[in-house]
Amino acid sequence: MERRVVDATGAGPGRDTVGEALTARATVDEQGTVTGWSAGAERLLGYTPTQILGLPAASLLAEEAPADDLPAFSDLPRWHGTLVLRHRDGRRLEARVLAHHRTSYCGVRDWFLVSALAGTRPRPGDDTLALHGFLDSPFCATSVHDTDLRYRVSNRGSREALGLDDDDLRGLRLSEALEDPAAGEVERLMRLTLETGEPQHVENHARAPGETREHAWSVDLYRLQDEDGHVLGVATTGHDVTEQYWARKRLQLIAEAGRRIGSTLDVTRTAQELADTAVPDLADFISVDLLASLDDGTSLLGAAEEYGRAFRLPAAGRPLALRRIAHRSVHQGTPEAVVAPGEVDEYPDGSPPVRSLRSGRAVLFQVTEPAIADWVAEDPLRAASVREFGFHSAMTVPLTARGTTLGVAVFARHRHPDPFEEDDLVLAEELAARAAVSIDNALRYARERGTAVTLQRSLLPQSLPEQAGVEVASRYLPAGARAGVGGDWFDVIPLSGARVALVVGDVVGHGIHASATMGRLRTAVRTLADLDLPPDELLTHLDDLVARLATEAEAAERFAGTGDRGRGGLTGGGTAGVTAAVVGATCLYVVYDPVSRRCTLARAGHPPPVVVGPDGTARLLDIPAGPPLGLGGLPFESLETELPEGGLLALYTDGLIGSRGGADDGARTDIDDGITRLCRALAAPAATSLDALCDRVLGSVLPERPSDDVALLLARPRALDPDRVATWDVAADPSAVAEARKNALGRLEAWGLNDAAFVTELVVSELVTNAIRHAEPPVRLRLIHDESLICEVSDASSTAPHMRRARSYDEGGRGLLLVAQLTQRWGTRPTPTGKTIWTEQTLG
Repeated sequence: MERRVVDATGAGPGRDTVGEALTARATVDEQGTVTGWSAGAERLLGYTPTQILGLPAASLLAEEAPADDLPAFSDLPRWHGTLVLRHRDGRRLEARVLAHHRTSYCGVRDWFLVSALAGTRPRPGDDTLALHGFLDSPFCATSVHDTDLRYRVSNRGSREALGLDDDDLRGLRLSEALEDPAAGEVERLMRLTLETGEPQHVENHARAPGETREHAWSVDLYRLQDEDGHVLGVATTGHDVTEQYWARKRLQLIAEAGRRIGSTLDVTRTAQELADTAVPDLADFISVDLLASLDDGTSLLGAAEEYGRAFRLPAAGRPLALRRIAHRSVHQGTPEAVVAPGEVDEYPDGSPPVRSLRSGRAVLFQVTEPAIADWVAEDPLRAASVREFGFHSAMTVPLTARGTTLGVAVFARHRHPDPFEEDDLVLAEELAARAAVSIDNALRYARERGTAVTLQRSLLPQSLPEQAGVEVASRYLPAGARAGVGGDWFDVIPLSGARVALVVGDVVGHGIHASATMGRLRTAVRTLADLDLPPDELLTHLDDLVARLATEAEAAERFAGTGDRGRGGLTGGGTAGVTAAVVGATCLYVVYDPVSRRCTLARAGHPPPVVVGPDGTARLLDIPAGPPLGLGGLPFESLETELPEGGLLALYTDGLIGSRGGADDGARTDIDDGITRLCRALAAPAATSLDALCDRVLGSVLPERPSDDVALLLARPRALDPDRVATWDVAADPSAVAEARKNALGRLEAWGLNDAAFVTELVVSELVTNAIRHAEPPVRLRLIHDESLICEVSDASSTAPHMRRARSYDEGGRGLLLVAQLTQRWGTRPTPTGKTIWTEQTLG
């Protein structure tokens, strides 16, 4: 076995720079073999490294410990205790041992054992050493008080913090030595500590006499008592955590800025959010000014080059016009401001705001600096404000985004005694950068909005089709002018069999991308509706489409090399910086059959509809929620229910009932309140017109301009007169075709539709014959007299018919072609038990 002496990092003696020979050190591997031996270990037990390395560590024990007393060493990170060891000369000795279970740099586990050779008994000078350690500490301000809370002894750190010696402090209380509200709180905790014996902790801020700035202190208090348990007094220890406190405050302020700044695409609101975030935690006063040339630029946003020219600074030497967008002060009403919001002021070329704008760098300065004093002196209003409020320190930070300078933010202090520091300047730059990106997004958004509004209007239905089975009315209310054009949509789609589909959907985000996606989804829904798919199957196909759109958007973004989430299309829900690759939507799809008065509904992450009974009672319809569109692979469920005639069905988007988004309690409460207001507004007499009801709902549920697009679709179902529906079961026998024709012609005569007899007879003959010949029983024939004449033949086969071109010598194959030519529309739809082939004929 290889034997070695480990170096100074292990158990070897190394260079004895700190008295390492006064400690016996050894290492033992997991198998109990000695792998390291120091000079101190040799002094303790008399073995040289050559004699002991590679031997079992147990051979050093003078006696073995009982197995029951041994802990599970493999699970311990550390062990300590007294071992009875045998010296090389045979004598027994006891040693206090501390053993560390460690892992080496190469991953090998072993034990590192140490034992002090200098002895474990206290020395006569230990008490003096401890006393000096207490009294001379410059880092921990410690004071000892008697049971009356009077000073007895303080260490160096406490004396320096208070600026008083023990002779000056002895016999005084803390509240008498320090005139600060924090002293009273510490004394209250001192009394509590004396009474309960429980240590206390408090963090406070206080300005010690003679100090130029306020300090943050972390103070611990604990009771003092003698060996017999008699209470002697209380001690306080305070650590100056000012730097940590301000570092934590800066991090908190950055986090707060991330939540507050840029919540909308509104320039003024974003600037005010910057001001509200900075005051009072960073500054006592802040002003946010933008280049006055932006006023012209926003009207020239039709071309990118004109947009860029709007941000150019005038030539050097000329004053710069800035418009005040927002400001904030620690004083109510912001009396320090000499420029009101919305006003334009000219700044001379050498003034701090202009210097920052031209250099593109933030500047920190004291108000007493000559250049600043000269500028202020030239403006009597500013000079008076500086004198009255005592401004002493300021920072000017340019608002720059994507290489474009938009304006400047000025941070100033007058109440806060400490001047700004470099760390404050870095924080101000971070806050200004966040605000500048949002402001730039808002300005660029103005150019995008015009295009998006035009696109959106062209994609929404211009009018709703008249349906005998349902009366409908709708409203579409876009969000505020700066919130962004959204992707909400609604539709009313006629289906076969006098049925009608009602659709409401909402695409995630705002802007051109959301509007374009909305148009694609609306077209897809109409196409899928023509296939007469059940609502749950239609949403499944739509889910696949949204997932493909998201994949295409991501691929297009990678190809374009955008990558920067701040440069993508402004499609976020009121927040800039969301890339075009974000594709998602919700949808509610409803199919109403006026013949059966049955309604089938399915939703994909969309708010459930409201059903209003004939008595005016409004309630949410409990439909399985289903996942939002685009997640893929998750099922949708349908609900079938009967809608009473005279009732009402309300479909809407979430902009009507509350803020979009999180699952926090506040958002949940807003949505619940919105639903309650909606149900209350919908609880109207059946005679109320739907148009009037739409207006009442918007007026009641949306007292202010909404922050999101709102779509509302009201539908009042009507039942088709049973006399206008005729149904016959057809036997699976070719001879039954003649009887089916006879029954159909008789019903047409009763309805007074003799003009449709010829075409209807041909349609019935062809469809019934095909069902008997090629499908499976049962076969059923149904005629519906609605706005048009509908003929339906249902069977138990799922195979759909297809038109084909018959050759000249074929005996069949021409019937379906004739049906398609003679009727207005025809098609097939799946049913739970097979399929239905239908045709529609225009009447009169």
